Amino acid sequence: MQTVTYRWPAQVTTDTPELLRWTGFGGALLLTAGAWAARGTALALGAAIAGAGLVVLTWALLARTGPDGQWLRRTLAWWCAPLLVAPPLFSADVFSYLAQGEVAANGLDPNVMSPAAGASAEAVARVGVYWRETPSPYGPLFNTIERAIAEVTGGDATAGIVLYRLVAVLGLLLVVWAVPRLAAMAGVEERTALWLGVLNPLVLWHLVGGVHNDALMLGLMLSGTVIAVQALPELKWWPFAAGVVLVGLGAQVKLPALVALAVVGTALARRLGGGPVRFLAAGTGMVAAAAAVSAVTSLAGGTGFGWLQALGTPSKINSWMAPTNWPGFLAGAVSGPQAGQAMISSARIAGLVLILCGLAVVVHRQLRGGVSEVTALGMMMSLIVVLGPVIQPWYLLWAVLPLAACLPAGRWRTRVAVLVGVFALLVPPLAGNFTGRVAELVTAYVVGIALVGAAYLVLRRARVSVAQG
Repeated sequence: MQTVTYRWPAQVTTDTPELLRWTGFGGALLLTAGAWAARGTALALGAAIAGAGLVVLTWALLARTGPDGQWLRRTLAWWCAPLLVAPPLFSADVFSYLAQGEVAANGLDPNVMSPAAGASAEAVARVGVYWRETPSPYGPLFNTIERAIAEVTGGDATAGIVLYRLVAVLGLLLVVWAVPRLAAMAGVEERTALWLGVLNPLVLWHLVGGVHNDALMLGLMLSGTVIAVQALPELKWWPFAAGVVLVGLGAQVKLPALVALAVVGTALARRLGGGPVRFLAAGTGMVAAAAAVSAVTSLAGGTGFGWLQALGTPSKINSWMAPTNWPGFLAGAVSGPQAGQAMISSARIAGLVLILCGLAVVVHRQLRGGVSEVTALGMMMSLIVVLGPVIQPWYLLWAVLPLAACLPAGRWRTRVAVLVGVFALLVPPLAGNFTGRVAELVTAYVVGIALVGAAYLVLRRARVSVAQG
């Protein structure tokens, strides 16, 4: 006799992970299809939101199951596949990359010349209104990539997006390689690190769907950290130097990757015996290495060092997600815009001071053996994200990836997972400005929530335990 009992949550049956894998794949398909069609109707946008919600739901439910690392890597490939042919999702930054590439291809410095001043009218029209008049804030390595893509594609936007997405996927592959190795250093299970750090929706949305250059920065930074730290026990200097160079190259995409050199330099000082003299020597070596990589990439790219004066470009926008801006928003509401901006400037200075103090504390703890290299990197990146002047949803990945590789089971890991899930649903799937489309967004979210709710009930019924008797 065969009886079927329905339980929720229940012991996980052997086919539950496969069911969740294909439900997530269906969500990625729905997100992609809805994104292509959503320019016309709220219903299509609702379908895209439902697809995003399905992926978040199935990702969260996979935390209860026990698939191994290889299974999670294959699942990542399946969930990424539809997003490879999606239009740019959640952000229009890739269109800024295209315009900046045109500026560089025209023989101008994109860190000095804005898209409006150096790119074609067609390219400028695709750039978000906030960034048309602002120079590129990116490092010389990424400027070189932008120029190469512009020259290869001849300014064709579709071909350019394809190539930028290829660069993002290459960065993601480096992340997939590095995260399990970081987890092994910190004594964290590979499956957990891959689930929280690599399969999470923010990676899918922003590194693959959104085509952000953070994928390349993170891939170079994390893989360089792995290679350098693994070379320390036996003091293999050439692998160590290679790791340092990779981290330096990551910083030539986006500067925050330099934080990893503080971790690597501190690890070197500790390996050599610790103490202020060795710490100072190791720190000097890291600074020299970063300067050398910067000089080579700046001169080889042909744009020089103009990128140094454009590092503050992102902070020209008052990000509502950044806690350091909240006092200014409150002051602006009470006393007017001028007082609000003054408070934002003051709070940002205070945030920078707190970041520097926090980094010093973490380095000191790492040097004394109080925290591991991976934990130190996660803590430092968390400080930069939380106390920095700008927060974008994809910036969370700077901290989430190393934290996923070091956090033990418990409240902090759960909090990070909840934060990822919330931020994955915080921004509509389409790139662009939704000002004046509030009614469309509300309708779309109602449709999306209803579809995800229905899928949840189906999954609840499908998770069965079959007892033979």
